[in-house]
Amino acid sequence: MILDIVQVVLAILLTTAILLQARGASVGLAFGGSGDFYRTRRGIEKKLHIATVVLAVLFFGVALANSLFSF
Repeated sequence: MILDIVQVVLAILLTTAILLQARGASVGLAFGGSGDFYRTRRGIEKKLHIATVVLAVLFFGVALANSLFSF
């Protein structure tokens, strides 16, 4: 029961973090538009990227634990 709640909260936070990173992506990039693909992340963008990775790892761990301990 607790793992289910934690997993839902992590899913919401992970979705929010991913959507906040999508500000630079546009449809024009898919059709040959120029984009800054190889640039360094700085400031809040770097912290958001690290938080997304941490949330993804936590989500995977909780999902694995939830599947192992569900009776």
